[in-house]
Amino acid sequence: MHRARALPALLGLVAGLLVGGPAAAADPGARTATAEAPVTAPATEAYDWKNVRIDGGGFVPGIVFNRSEQHLAYARTDIGGAYRWQQSSKTWKPLLDSVGWDDWGHTGVASLASDSVDPDRVYAAVGTYTNDWDPGSGAILRSADRGETWRKTDLPFKLGGNMPGRGMGERLAVDPHDNRVLYLGAPSGKGLWRSTDAGVTWSEVTAFPNSGNYAQDPDDSSGYASDNQGIVWVTFDESTGSGYSATQTIYVGVADKENAVYRSTDGGDSWSRIAKQPTGHLPHKGVLDAENGYLYIAYSDKGGPYDGDKGQVWRYSTKNNKWKDISPVAEADTSYGYSGLTVDRQNPGTVMVTGYSSWWPDTQLFRTTDSGENWTSAWEFAPYPERANRYTMDVSSVPWLSWGSNPAPPEQTPKLGWMTEALEIDPFDSDRMMYGTGATIYGTENLTNWDDGNGKFTIKPMIEGLEETAVNDLAAPPSGAPLLSALGDIGGFRHTDLTKVPSLMYTSPNFDTTTSLDYAESRPDTVVRVGNGASAPRIAFSTDNAANWWGGQEPSGVTGGGTVAAAADGSRVVWSPQGTGVHTTSDFGSSWTASSGIPDGATVEADRADPRTFYGFAAGTFYVSTDGGATFTAKATGLPAEGDVRFQAVPGEQGDIWLAGGKPEGTYGLWHSTDGGTSFTRVPGVEEADTIGFGKAAPGASYQTLYTSAKIGGVRGIFRSTDEGASWVRINDDAHQWGWTGAAITGDPRVYGRVYVSTNGRGIVYGDTAG
Repeated sequence: MHRARALPALLGLVAGLLVGGPAAAADPGARTATAEAPVTAPATEAYDWKNVRIDGGGFVPGIVFNRSEQHLAYARTDIGGAYRWQQSSKTWKPLLDSVGWDDWGHTGVASLASDSVDPDRVYAAVGTYTNDWDPGSGAILRSADRGETWRKTDLPFKLGGNMPGRGMGERLAVDPHDNRVLYLGAPSGKGLWRSTDAGVTWSEVTAFPNSGNYAQDPDDSSGYASDNQGIVWVTFDESTGSGYSATQTIYVGVADKENAVYRSTDGGDSWSRIAKQPTGHLPHKGVLDAENGYLYIAYSDKGGPYDGDKGQVWRYSTKNNKWKDISPVAEADTSYGYSGLTVDRQNPGTVMVTGYSSWWPDTQLFRTTDSGENWTSAWEFAPYPERANRYTMDVSSVPWLSWGSNPAPPEQTPKLGWMTEALEIDPFDSDRMMYGTGATIYGTENLTNWDDGNGKFTIKPMIEGLEETAVNDLAAPPSGAPLLSALGDIGGFRHTDLTKVPSLMYTSPNFDTTTSLDYAESRPDTVVRVGNGASAPRIAFSTDNAANWWGGQEPSGVTGGGTVAAAADGSRVVWSPQGTGVHTTSDFGSSWTASSGIPDGATVEADRADPRTFYGFAAGTFYVSTDGGATFTAKATGLPAEGDVRFQAVPGEQGDIWLAGGKPEGTYGLWHSTDGGTSFTRVPGVEEADTIGFGKAAPGASYQTLYTSAKIGGVRGIFRSTDEGASWVRINDDAHQWGWTGAAITGDPRVYGRVYVSTNGRGIVYGDTAG
């Protein structure tokens, strides 16, 4: 799907790329590229870009507060980039929207580090997968303006922002005294790396003796679960440095159950395993209280963020080298591992930790005010199955976090969380705490009420501005809600106001992931969606513009959502699910008839004028049905046979179809048919295209406005055409690229110039002409 980039093979690397700002001068030693023939750059038009508000929707594995400047905090996501907290508005600002198509993997953030010597400096270790799902190398991004612009150093290995173990950390750390010194713990057996020039160049610390050995599933042939999770955190003992002299004592956590914690006392020149340390677990977090001389470590038997059945919390005295098990709950009584470790810097004896992998009935938070001698929990049974909570929850700002559920005790809604690997107490304010979950960031501003036997602290979402959904499909009906979305993990929404958080995702039924949706062009109150779930139904229907739903029956053999198409008048639906062949229904899924003449797994769409005509595509061949999907006939051939292909029919125009897709180094581009798919003509000047959508015609024009995520004139971007594809204007810019945007795009049929763009982890972005 994505173009591979050449990977450097040097151990010491020099950075020369600027992301999100003006072009940078090449650094010494930078490689030069062979000059290519000049390509005419496409025309551009200024657009204003915003997110369709959902607020969250994905896993937040890391939260980092700066230790020297109040209110300066960052959050990292596994596929959706990094964010900076804005105290004045109490919102998050995205920092990696400038990541482009070819570097899409750099929207996965494996670790973040904020410089306490120079708070303007921040670093991000980026890369999404360490296997071949991400063709690019990992990189270190460095910023001297709090993430407004970045310079990049490519690494000779990959990083895994969305790999198993991504909640452990932080892998990246800045020396709290000599801020030219940084360390990075690498996955995949690549060892410990160090920079001595503020992140510009990096070299392996060859004296470090252990690169880790733990893999979630060593037999996984995809390389995902079988990757060595490597070196997982680096912690400096700030009491062993002074002024701008390098810190001498450094602790490192390794994904090795028998040899998990190492220490250097000479500024990283030599390393040794700490004696008498606990074994049998992985060290998810290592946090130092230098004032009292304690290193706290949260352990789990698994790497997380999903798994973890047993855990312990230990305290290591840096003064007398003694270990003590201070687990809040004895290991024999746990069914989860520990993570989310934090120390209250205003009161260092106060420590918190999470039972991150406690899925049922809820996650758990623990707190001690005496360095782990005694603990209290955020909730306890009173008695089972009832619960006594030390907190109250208010999700009115993000009401969908209730999931529309009404569970029986001891479960509650909304849940306290799950996958709670990131928890931090504000180093300047003992009352403020934030923690990440699999869906949001929660927080409180009256945390110390926990310690008052009569009071409760209030938990609310602290997530506005952080948009982390992966978008699979979009639809903009001509009436009703302006936008309907199909999303990974949380299903999707009916967006009645782009600036407000929807009250609830689609329910009755809920899908884990919605893979496709469609509405009837002339009856837009009729909507159908399909998706993935553990069991049927995996198709749902609505006759009130997606406000209410009911599940349909399934053909035999369905295992996943696939694609779906609604007839122009809503009279029938054609479904191409995973696990079985294409089927059609005329009674909202009460009964199904197998379609003939079209291969299993084909992508299906409906003509937007003729209710009897449906289209399909598979392996370079276009298929057409004129009998409501009962039978299909192969028509045009010679279309892209490899890579992802998406096509759409023009609203109100019978037999008018646009098709985008293909594969680099193969057939790739944009095609147009005006004869119902019998033949297609390639659109000249479009080198690559991955999506196609339509919106309201331009003033004075009669044909729909076209939108595409494409490469035109040698430039990757979001493009618009108001003359049926004869000419194109780029409407995004280098600061607004959002990594991969190849799943879906649609214009707005009611507002000229408005376009909705899918991202893979940055939610739904929409643009309007500037001003």
